[in-house]
Amino acid sequence: MIHEAVLEKLNIDKYPFCDSSIPFQIADMGCSTGPNTFIAVQNIIDAIDLKYKSKTQNLETPEYQVHFNDHKENDFNTLFKSLPTSSKYFATGVPGTFYSRLFPKNTLHFVHSSFALHFLSKVPKEVVDSESTAFNKGRIVCTGDLKEVAEAYLAQYNKDMDNFLSARAQEIVEGGLMVISVPGLPNGVHLSKTSLGMMGDLLGSCLMDMAKMGLISQEKVDSFNLPLYFATPQEMETVVNKNGYFSIERMEIVNNPVLHLAPNIQFVVSSLRAIIEWFTEKCFGNVITEKLFEYFTKKLQENMFVLDKKNHKNIDLYILLKHQIKRM
Repeated sequence: MIHEAVLEKLNIDKYPFCDSSIPFQIADMGCSTGPNTFIAVQNIIDAIDLKYKSKTQNLETPEYQVHFNDHKENDFNTLFKSLPTSSKYFATGVPGTFYSRLFPKNTLHFVHSSFALHFLSKVPKEVVDSESTAFNKGRIVCTGDLKEVAEAYLAQYNKDMDNFLSARAQEIVEGGLMVISVPGLPNGVHLSKTSLGMMGDLLGSCLMDMAKMGLISQEKVDSFNLPLYFATPQEMETVVNKNGYFSIERMEIVNNPVLHLAPNIQFVVSSLRAIIEWFTEKCFGNVITEKLFEYFTKKLQENMFVLDKKNHKNIDLYILLKHQIKRM
């Protein structure tokens, strides 16, 4: 899909793309520690090389500088230790939240973000406030079942995405591209009706049980929600159009083959743990996190229906955006 995006939508006849003496600047936002980020970057560079070589005027391919971005707690040492020795680009690490500015104006030509933008900048304060109508008691995710909770999470998502798009609009040159892959939900489907939402509820019930056993305080449990939001295609389209700095060149629902594999408890638990362990350790510590996933594994084994294929309703969204001058 990246190859198609570059070949069809990147206009290298216009400046600065037509000047191959200018290094082509690529940013991968939410890079983690590899190796997926290196595969994505190489696919982008291969597609750009092909685009330049396909031109009749035989434009030289530019040099490439790749900026790997993630939050400040990311293990950049591990990332760069695994940097492919065959890479033909200059690499830099850029720590910081992608919900604010990270680069000078008009410096980036291509931005890539894969499975990162479902992480919010923070948990909406209303959902952990026992005095609020949006208090998400007993749950740690936005299942969509309680209207006030869903509205609080959606408001935070819209604010974060608008900040993300506005920041990138200042950093990306006119005509530059941005490819986003993100997990989401079909229009009209609540997270509670999916395997992922059901597992979130199981995790929440494990924490409630641990509070009853005196392993952790109820107050601590009530203060914990995950900063995750799985947007629908309609919600994504709305926030991009309202922001106005990017045109939606393509939006597709991508088939994730993992969702169609036979249920494997250990694989499911380890995958979920990789996503949320940082948050549980920060709130409850290592020992409680270890016990939490022990209890969760047992509960999942007792509720295998959660992994039924009929509950695999989550989708992966692929969005191709092109930076445009905002019309007032």
